[in-house]
Amino acid sequence: MDNDKTLVIDGMALLFRHFFATSFRNQFMINEAGVPTNGIQGMIRHTLKLVEILKPARMVITWDMGSETIRNEWFKDYKKNRTAPPEELIPQFDYVKEVIDDIGFCQTGIRGYEADDIIGTLSKKYDDLIIVSGDRDLLQLLDGTNDIWLTKKGFTEYNMYTKDLFEAQYGIRPGQFIDVKALMGDPGDGYFGVKGIGEKTALKLIREHGSIEQLLLNLDSLTPSVRSKIEADRVSLDMSLRLARIITDVPVDINLVETRSPLSVNPGHIKSVLEGHNLTISSRYVDTLDL
Repeated sequence: MDNDKTLVIDGMALLFRHFFATSFRNQFMINEAGVPTNGIQGMIRHTLKLVEILKPARMVITWDMGSETIRNEWFKDYKKNRTAPPEELIPQFDYVKEVIDDIGFCQTGIRGYEADDIIGTLSKKYDDLIIVSGDRDLLQLLDGTNDIWLTKKGFTEYNMYTKDLFEAQYGIRPGQFIDVKALMGDPGDGYFGVKGIGEKTALKLIREHGSIEQLLLNLDSLTPSVRSKIEADRVSLDMSLRLARIITDVPVDINLVETRSPLSVNPGHIKSVLEGHNLTISSRYVDTLDL
């Protein structure tokens, strides 16, 4: 290994990304057992490519575990507006974990929490992380040592964020992105912040006031329109602020991470596992793993 980086992968983000990248052409890649594997194959390829590019010392793949989390206890409509996953994707949720376990890569998920929360907890316990996801919410976790790569195109193109780059682009600190998200809401997650306030206005307000707490203490300084919107949606804003914050103290099995995350790649073993699961991943994705 030529660095001491830990690669942390949002497994569900990659699984969904590659499922939909091929399913729109009805390329489900059914294996001998009749199980679709298109999302799995793309997710594994993507993971192997990241290992090749980064040559990390350690790797952890994180997962959402079930549709209900602690946030549904706080707010019953959290993510309730999302459509059910396609039937071809459902069997791949468990099967991809089986394949990764057979390969020997470290993976973890905690029922009641999202992968974001596991990533958030790891970001507080470890330095020198490279976090790969498609979820912009994770930008709130940026600090001086941990970077975030947001998927952009294929297996090799990312929007790569450091703390300094984020601050230059957004004009706020990463932690203040929580307040921005709370103001603008996240319809995809089922919470709506303050109706009529989008990202541009939310960023402007947080740049000027620093936080929602300070913003609420200075409502008299706002335009009548913005003030009335905030006053009308105070309950929604309070809940959105709670939902937008990634949890950073979930009970991650640190012993498992310490034991399983050091990366030791055996190309022959990986090929054998892929063949055993009838996954038609080109050997070039394995042969380049010269770790």
